[in-house]
Amino acid sequence: MAGERSTGDRFMPVHSEMLVAVRYNEDVQQLDVIFRTGDKYRYKRVPPLEFSGLIGAKSHGKYMRKRILGRYDFERLD
Repeated sequence: MAGERSTGDRFMPVHSEMLVAVRYNEDVQQLDVIFRTGDKYRYKRVPPLEFSGLIGAKSHGKYMRKRILGRYDFERLD
């Protein structure tokens, strides 16, 4: 799983206090995230290495806070 670079259309569940699931489209470098709150966001121009790092991290929430939030443009998904 740590080497996975794209999840296509499906969300991948993650074990995290912050996140429920993620999906990544390598072709357009978009990371979609479902938070425990139920909110869904799309982070734009996220390099494949960042997605691999998120999936391989011991703590997905800590990785998300340190490496994704505030660093990439995003939009809220309905």
